Amino acid sequence: MGWVQAVVTDFGRGMMMAHHKRMVAGALASAAMLITPVAAKQTAGLQDLVGVRGSSGETQLEMRGYTHIETHADSDRKHSYWWNGDGKKCVHVVTWDGKYQSIEDASKSDCNQKDGSNTGTAVAAVAGIAVLGALLASKKHHRDDKEYDANQTAQFDRGYRDGLYNAAYHNYDRSDAYSNGYQAGVQERGANLNHHYGRGGYQAIGEYRDLNGARASSADGSLRSRGFTNVDGFKSGTAAYTIWNRRQSHQCLQMTVADGRVEDIRDIGTHPRCR
Repeated sequence: MGWVQAVVTDFGRGMMMAHHKRMVAGALASAAMLITPVAAKQTAGLQDLVGVRGSSGETQLEMRGYTHIETHADSDRKHSYWWNGDGKKCVHVVTWDGKYQSIEDASKSDCNQKDGSNTGTAVAAVAGIAVLGALLASKKHHRDDKEYDANQTAQFDRGYRDGLYNAAYHNYDRSDAYSNGYQAGVQERGANLNHHYGRGGYQAIGEYRDLNGARASSADGSLRSRGFTNVDGFKSGTAAYTIWNRRQSHQCLQMTVADGRVEDIRDIGTHPRCR
């Protein structure tokens, strides 16, 4: 019976070792779930906008019930957040080289909404570190990675606030740090107001920014369908310039076409033939 007992004992030890391995593997998997960042989820229903020009994407997002919350820039990309009140959804849009690079789900708090989620302590700690890192990186970027002393930092921050809130340029110390801060603030303000056409009141306006880069023939048709009338035109070198008027909104556009495509289109305010 001795050899039988030995076989049984070895079998029992093997089962215990296998069980121990399963427990260790399960523990490692659980730990990995806590410490591994969760991949951003692509937003369903908006992936057709990836690759389109930023102005066209903004128009489409608004048509689909999204409201622009804020935009900030880092290096060569813009990060904007849009909120859909009907679906209670926040999305994060990354724009690079003038086109939408990605559209991903974001937390409600990113759109200044109450999240209402109840995450664990470990996850909250990781999220806190991530947010802190993002804030520090954003602040460092605003300063163009310059190492300022305490006085220069204060001058930069004062200039940044003045530029961001459209206050008059007031560099009474003739400080380069203030000047750099003011420029950074102006750029941030422009990015945050990229959706705005610079007009107020109650009158609807004719959109046109989405036509940048479009073929000239299709741009002409789009402008006419939006209530614009071609009132003048001229050529200079290889470029053609046309003036478009929309009386009901008092818009006067100049469109520049080169190589068959719209190179630039902007509201010039006034023109002898715009009424």
